[in-house]
Amino acid sequence: MSVGVKIFSGRASQDLASRVAGRYGISLGDVKVLEFSDGEFQPSFEETVRGQDVFIVQSTMPPSDNLFELLLMIDAARRASARKIIAVIPYFGFARQDRKDKPRVAIGAKLVANMLMAAGVDRIITMDLHADQIQGFFEVPVDHLYASTIFLNELNNLDNGNLIMAAPDAGGAKRANSYAKNLNTGLAICHKQRKKANEVAEMTVIGDVKGKDVILIDDMCDTAGTLTKAADLFMEKGAKSVRAFCTHAVLSGPAYERIENSSLTELIVTDTIPLKKQSSKIRVLSVDELFSDVIRRLINNQSISSHFVIS
Repeated sequence: MSVGVKIFSGRASQDLASRVAGRYGISLGDVKVLEFSDGEFQPSFEETVRGQDVFIVQSTMPPSDNLFELLLMIDAARRASARKIIAVIPYFGFARQDRKDKPRVAIGAKLVANMLMAAGVDRIITMDLHADQIQGFFEVPVDHLYASTIFLNELNNLDNGNLIMAAPDAGGAKRANSYAKNLNTGLAICHKQRKKANEVAEMTVIGDVKGKDVILIDDMCDTAGTLTKAADLFMEKGAKSVRAFCTHAVLSGPAYERIENSSLTELIVTDTIPLKKQSSKIRVLSVDELFSDVIRRLINNQSISSHFVIS
């Protein structure tokens, strides 16, 4: 008898999970969340998961309730005798805390990995981790997908022979260089200095962007400070236009206002995190087909390496 597959969702990723399940060919599983008056909550599966392969879709952006809800759902599935529990985490929160960059700080990404494994997860599927080494924090398999699978189609449509790939900071140079090699374009890099987190002090451009259509590549856009400063700086250096491709639309604080008032022609993001509001400059590409295909391949024990276009 073949093993059944069930796809459930936490409250943070309901819309995406519903479309993933639909593309896979099943209905999204029934989960209810009991909320107590003090803010405590208790998710419960309203259908059997015994002997099933259970996929739980939940991005873990703030608030931390999203992460804890995922942990509770994993624990519930384990205690309900699920055969395997796979956490589908389109956006893996706390990934910026991947090392001790100064004394007396936590390595948050490792702590999250420990909690997920302690809860009983058997596998992780995620996308564009802020730091690749986070895969090594787990003692279970991690399928690390890349938004390049989706972005490259858009970039090929935009390619007019005048593109140049760009990184908004030195940390993103490897990612932007991979795109540049794949599309056979030039590369520019912004070098930034920060006084403190989420605040850019100085920024300079390395590379010639004069007369070019610049494509900024990054894994996430949080306050949009770096991205919009880079876009404005490229335009000052003579760029013809600036677009940005960012996987995770965190978009906190003044992000939407900054994007609207910036030199960016367009910001293209995925739906790993649902937008808080609409913007005329933000376009969303869905990852539902990608995640549903990966789930199907895992169930059928097929390779998923064709989705690793750029790493």
